[in-house]
Amino acid sequence: MQTLPIIISCIFGCSAQFYVIDDRLGLGREFDGIGGLSGGGATSRLLVNYEEPYRSQILDFLFKPNFGASLHILKVEIGGDGQTTDGTEPSHMHSKDEGNFYRGYEWWLMKEAKKRNPNIKLIGLPWAFPGWVGYGTQWPYIFPNVTANYVITWIMGAKQHHDLDIDYIGIWNEKTCDPAYIKVLRDMLDRAGYTNIGIIAADGGWSIAAAMLKDSYLNDAVEVIGVHYPGTHTVKEALMTERKLWSSEDYSTFNDDVGAGCWARILNQNYVNGRMTSTISWNLIASYYENLSFGGDGLMTAEEPWSGHFVVDSPIWMTAHTTQFAQPGWFYLQTVGNLTSGGSYVALTDRKGNLTIVIETMTHNHSQCIRPPLPYFDVSPQKVTFQLKGSFARLTDLQLWYSKLDFKTKNDTLFERRSPVKVYNGAFSLKLDVDEVYTITTVTTGQRGSNPEPPKSRPFPKNYSDDFTIDVPPFSEAPYFADQTGVFEYFRNSSDNGSHAFTLRQVITERPVTWARDADQTISIIGDYSWTDLNVSCDVLIETPITGGVFLAARVDQAGESVREAKGVFYWLYANGTYKVTNDIGGTRVLAEGLSGTREGVWNTLTLSVKGYFASGMLNGYPLWENAVVLEPKNGWAALGTFSFEYAQFDNFKVNAY
Repeated sequence: MQTLPIIISCIFGCSAQFYVIDDRLGLGREFDGIGGLSGGGATSRLLVNYEEPYRSQILDFLFKPNFGASLHILKVEIGGDGQTTDGTEPSHMHSKDEGNFYRGYEWWLMKEAKKRNPNIKLIGLPWAFPGWVGYGTQWPYIFPNVTANYVITWIMGAKQHHDLDIDYIGIWNEKTCDPAYIKVLRDMLDRAGYTNIGIIAADGGWSIAAAMLKDSYLNDAVEVIGVHYPGTHTVKEALMTERKLWSSEDYSTFNDDVGAGCWARILNQNYVNGRMTSTISWNLIASYYENLSFGGDGLMTAEEPWSGHFVVDSPIWMTAHTTQFAQPGWFYLQTVGNLTSGGSYVALTDRKGNLTIVIETMTHNHSQCIRPPLPYFDVSPQKVTFQLKGSFARLTDLQLWYSKLDFKTKNDTLFERRSPVKVYNGAFSLKLDVDEVYTITTVTTGQRGSNPEPPKSRPFPKNYSDDFTIDVPPFSEAPYFADQTGVFEYFRNSSDNGSHAFTLRQVITERPVTWARDADQTISIIGDYSWTDLNVSCDVLIETPITGGVFLAARVDQAGESVREAKGVFYWLYANGTYKVTNDIGGTRVLAEGLSGTREGVWNTLTLSVKGYFASGMLNGYPLWENAVVLEPKNGWAALGTFSFEYAQFDNFKVNAY
C-alpha cells in the first residue's frame, strides 16, 4: 500500500504535503540489506597492495558498523581465470585435479569484512569458468553436476580454509540461464548439507520469473530473484513468485556527486517502485587502474597503493543514510511512497519500537545512473508533514542526519548529524530542498567515521622493479600487476636453485569459459597509462617447445573488455628461434622481425626502449633490432605476457619511465 498525500494548510501560509507512517496495516517486505560487489572483475585488485594503516582505514569505511558505508552484504566473484571487466580473477581450480583456496584476494576481503561485521552476508557468483568446466566449449552446463561440484568446492574451501560461511550463491553473471542447472545445484547443495545457502538467479533480467511460475521445482530452488540495473521497477511475474526480489547489481556510475545522487535515489526507489529489498553496488571500490573499463566507479576510490592515497567519495555517505539505521531483518512499512513534489521516502522498523525514515529529493539531471536511461521527472522544494501512528504514535523526538549535494556551490554537506526532530502530537514537519537526503530515526548509534588525512596523491613510480623473490607471499599476485588475460602467479621454481628460484609464472593453459572477449594471448599490465617514453626489461623463460612465445610491451593502450584490441609496442620472443615486434597484441601489424636463436627452457633477458616515434630492443644485453617506427599509440601501460595460453616465467622486471 502506498500512502497518498493530503494537502493541509500550515502556519506559514504554505501548503504542506501530509504523509502517514503507520504499522497498524501490517508490514511490507523484509529488508535484506545494502551491499557492494568485489569482482566482475578484478575491481579490488590494487586494494590488497596498500600498506597499513591505510588499507585498514579503507576497509573500515566500507564495512565497519556505524562508521561509513557499514555494508550489510559483500558479493564477490568466484574467480574463473577469465577477463570479467577490468581484469581476470584466478580460479580455485585451474584444472579438475587440483585446488588452491589461497589464490586471489576475495578470501582475504571476505575475512576482513567479517572481522569488522560478523553479521555481514556473503555471496559468491561466477562470471567465467576454467576451460575444463566447459569441456572445451564455451558452455558451462554440458555436465551440470560438474559445474555444481566446482561451485560447491569453492563453498567448502571458504569454510575449511578460511572459516567463512557463504550465505548465497549465484549462477552465471548476465549469461543465459539454464533452469536444469539451477535445480541440479539446489539438489547438490542440499545433499552436501548446505540447505541454508540460498540460490540467487539469474543475475540478469527478469525473464527467470516467468520460468519459475511454470516450474514449481525451479521456483522452490530459487530463494532470490536477482536482477541487474532494473531502473527501480519490477515486473508482475516476479511479484507473483513470492520470492525475494533484489537489485543484485546496480549503480555502476562514476563516484562523483551525480553518482551519489543516482545511488541515493535507487536505494529508496528500488523498494518504493519495485519492492526490491536489497541493492548491491557494482562495484564495491574503484581499486583498479583508472583507464580500465568504468574507471572511477565504486562507492569510494583507492587506486594508488604506491602512495597510500584514497578518497572517501560521497556515495559512501549516501549509503550510510540507510545502512547505519536499518539492519537486515527489519521490515519496510506498507506506508512508503513517492513525494508529491518529487523524491521518495521509505520507512522501516525492527518491530521492537525502532523506526527509520529515509527521504531523498534527487533531481533528474543530478541522479542519472549510467544505465538504464532515466525518464524525465521534476523535483521542487517542498514542505512535508509526517504523522506517526500505530506503535510510533508516542514518539517525542527523532535523530536527524542530513546530506546535501550542492551542485551550485560545490560545497556539499555529507552525512551531518543535526538537532533532533521534535514530534508534536505524533507529527513533525520538514522543509525539503532538492538533491537532499534525510534520515529521521530512533536509532542513536550512527556516526560519521573519520581517520587522519591519507597521503597526497602521486603517480606510479617512474623507476620500478620486482624480482618476485618472496618465500611466503601474502597474495598469489605480484604487486601492481593487473592480469587482463590469463593468470600470473608467484612461483617457486624448484628446478632452479640459483638466480631464478622465485619467479612470476603464467599458469592458464587453455582458454576459459569466457565472460568477455579475452585475448588469444595472455597479458598483465602495470604502471602509468600516461607513460610515453620508457625502458622496460625482464628475464623470460619460454616453457613450450617450438610454438611457445613471450612478450614485453610498452604503451599498451587497451585492456579490460577491450584487451583484444590492445595496441602498443610488443616485443615477442619465440621458442622456434625468431623474434617479432608488433604494434598490436594480435601480432598483425609487424614493425620488425628476424632470427633470435632462442628456444624453450633457457632464460633470456628482453629489453625494450621506446622514445618518441622510435623503438629498439635488446636480447641478453645486445641490440637485436632498432629504430622501429611507432606512430601510435602515444602512451600506455607496460606489460608482459605469452603468445598463447601456455606456461611461461618472468623474473627481474624493471621499468624506467622518463
